[in-house]
Amino acid sequence: MPELPEVETVVRGLRLLLPGRGIVEVRFGKTDFVDNPAEIAERLPGARIANVTRLGKFICIGLETAGSQAVPRPPFSLIIHLGMTGQLTVIRSGESVAPHTHGFFLLDDGRELRYTDTRRFGRMLLVPQSGLAEFMGHLGSEPLEISAEEFCGAFGSRRARVKALLLDQKVLRGVGNIYADESLFRARLHPARIAENLTKKQLLALHGAVREVLADAIRFRGSSVSNYVDSEGNRGEFQLRHRVYQRDGKPCFRCKATIRRVIVAGRSSHFCPRCQPPPRRSKKELNPLMSTDKHRSRKNRKEQRGKTSGKNRRNRS
Repeated sequence: MPELPEVETVVRGLRLLLPGRGIVEVRFGKTDFVDNPAEIAERLPGARIANVTRLGKFICIGLETAGSQAVPRPPFSLIIHLGMTGQLTVIRSGESVAPHTHGFFLLDDGRELRYTDTRRFGRMLLVPQSGLAEFMGHLGSEPLEISAEEFCGAFGSRRARVKALLLDQKVLRGVGNIYADESLFRARLHPARIAENLTKKQLLALHGAVREVLADAIRFRGSSVSNYVDSEGNRGEFQLRHRVYQRDGKPCFRCKATIRRVIVAGRSSHFCPRCQPPPRRSKKELNPLMSTDKHRSRKNRKEQRGKTSGKNRRNRS
């Protein structure tokens, strides 16, 4: 799934091509990923693209429509999520259509903004300007903007796996499996560590690692581990710089130990067992287990004595 660096790369490319352009026509193929396709096809023609921004993993295309001075039309936004395999590219309208292209937005300069999505797990919807704040209210903090203090506050009080919190879009918007694994490796933290058990130093290291990894990935135009391409159809390069993600069975670049893969928070998690040692169970976690084991041992001994005495009585009789 395209994550923050991939979406940011697409947005930066679209920002060079789309603002100021008018939309002439909208056509759809499959529409099962579109909220109210008829409304989009009706409202977008005649609209002018004002800006292109990113909201976590969402692409936000700001639109303005001409209205009379007496009845001005409020601005609105086309929100697009690329899902697992979505692509947004700008090409000449006469060029051949790639398979699984389901959205066509004809521009006033003869080019088309095309949406291609093999698996159609993406989403497309219109949001009025007045509804953007509510839409953003469902998202967490921006990882590239959150302060160290805010980050420590969001993570340090949560009894959840640190990997699960990194993936929670209500905590941080835009971080996915790739960059969670890479950030935890840089911070030398095992993905199964409980967030509230981390020290202030460890939380600060993770905050810095998340920002560094995302910035590096944006600089190399994202990771093309599947079919991701930018707005011009070019692949990213950060996958060549992954240190743990999808490198299970290979040696760690730092210590040469073998990279491992485990399931944490329902997702594959890649880590170095030497650089990122697994969490140790606390006494609170161990004592209940020890008490249970002692209880079971006493119970088993009593049952065994009962069986033995029963056999002896049968033998005497």
